[in-house]
Order: sequence, then C-alpha cells, then structure tokens
Amino acid sequence: MSGAVRRRIAALGALSALLAGATATAKTGDARASVEPWSPARIASDQFESHPAFDPRNSDLYFVRSRPDFTGWRILMSHCGADGWSVPVEPSFAGNGVEADPWFSADGGSLYFISSRSGGPKSATAPRKDLDLWRVDRDRDGHWRTPQRLPEPVNSKGAEWFPRPAPDGWLYFGSTGRPGGLGMTDIWRARQDRRGAWTVENLGPNINTPGDEYEPLVSADGKRMVLMAGDGLYESTRTASGWSPRKKLGPQINVNGSEIGALLSPDGHSMLFARDLKNAQSGELFLWRDGRGDADWPPRCPHVAARPAHGG
Repeated sequence: MSGAVRRRIAALGALSALLAGATATAKTGDARASVEPWSPARIASDQFESHPAFDPRNSDLYFVRSRPDFTGWRILMSHCGADGWSVPVEPSFAGNGVEADPWFSADGGSLYFISSRSGGPKSATAPRKDLDLWRVDRDRDGHWRTPQRLPEPVNSKGAEWFPRPAPDGWLYFGSTGRPGGLGMTDIWRARQDRRGAWTVENLGPNINTPGDEYEPLVSADGKRMVLMAGDGLYESTRTASGWSPRKKLGPQINVNGSEIGALLSPDGHSMLFARDLKNAQSGELFLWRDGRGDADWPPRCPHVAARPAHGG
C-alpha cells in the first residue's frame, strides 16, 4: 500500500478520533515523453497540492491542498489573471470537515467532490465520520448553489472517493468496504435512470483486486481509464466486452507508488498528477507529456493568444 493511501486511511482514523475527541496509452518509454514538476507561482507551496481540475467555463483551477503529511484536505480555487494564478481561496460552497477530489461535469454546470461535512456550507454541527460523494450545481447566473449529498446506494456506510462522471453516462468512483466488492476498496460506477433511481455496479476483476483501488478517471473520448491503486497509477482500455485487464503505467510516472489524482488533457496526450516526494517536505504536482499533444495544456496563465493554424 502506498504512502499516500496509508495517509488517506490514517487521515480517516485521525478524523474519527477528532470527532470522538491518456486518450492514447501512456507510452512512457517513448523518447519524446517527459515528466516534470508543474509548479506555478501561488499554486505550488510547502504544502501538498493534488487533484487538479479546470473549470470548463472559465478555466479556473480547483485543486486540493493538504498538510505536508497529506492530512487536512481542503478544496481551493484560483483564477488566472494578468499576473498569473491568483492566491487560492476556498470556493463559496466550502463546508466543514475535510473535502477533496473536485471534478466538473463536461458543461461545467456541476462539480462533484468528496466531503465529511455535516450538511450545508459552513455548518456549525460536527462533521461526519466518513467521506461521501457530493455535488454542487450552478444557478442561471453561474453561482454555486448549496451542495447536495448523493443518495444511497451511491453513498454507503464506508468511505467514497474520487467521483468522476464519464462520457458513457456513468459516475465512476471508489468505495471502501461496500458489500459485493472484491477488495477492501474497489472501483464502482453508478447511473441514474429517468425516474431518478440509481444503479450501482462493481467494475469487476479486470479492474479490482483483493487490494485497494481508489481513483478512476475515464478519458474524454471514453476509450481509456487511468486508475490509482494501492501502488500507483494503472490504465485500462474499453473493449467490446468491457474494460480490459489493467496495466501499470510506465516508470516515468510510477516512481515510488504514491502517484494520485490523475487529470488527462482533452486530447489524452498529457496528464497532471501528484506524487509524494518522500524525502522532501510535501507532495507536488507533476506533468507528463508524450510529446505529441497540445503544448498549451495545461491552460497557460497568464493566457496566451491562440497559435495560428498551419498555413494560416
């Protein structure tokens, strides 16, 4: 089990104690591929930054900042201005407890996240003892409404992780200790029908093992899935019969098994993720490129003019 995963589990234990008292396969062996720190001013810090997500409507950056030991997760938001990314602040929907794993719907109208909050934003009552999936929607003016906890059977008596809606209409997520699982924590998916009823299913042995699988991310075209297990990042491809047996991403990405919070670029040729630096003070965001994708992703800040098309 990776250090990052152990810290997540330890953080849940500490929380309970406190309450009681790539579109294409990641060919990392390609000579064109590279991995380097992604550390914009005001985003990188001496804390642990992870789980980035860009707002489809305005390219604001939402991410998680934790203490160096990966406890005390909070979702922060930064806006790109003339002098770069702004000082990160909590979004208007922030609640009590710990909160992490932000992710937008494709149109930017909703944001999914995990939280131990007790209720509405800034509630004065004690946080919950477990992590659940929540969603917050925008109103007509683009402002965030009051977040809503997703119902059972999407949430369970255990902890839920990393909610990610996919192009196939399913909401993918991790869940700990759910009946019918293959391990302690597995990857599941849920779907709501026209009547509002939810169906939840386990992704099966091609994805899940007796160990731990926490974080599923389906690519924008629906053909690939990057997932975080107890020892790093893996990939699966969609086939006619379902998701293929997972394969571990290459050594440029999986350096020490602590890699978490993957974010694929729209074209699948780049990926942001976080890694615990072990001997340093905290974790950092890293950027993997295969050398064939959009050089202007992640979104540059300050923004730059679009490059002219070839022959234009």
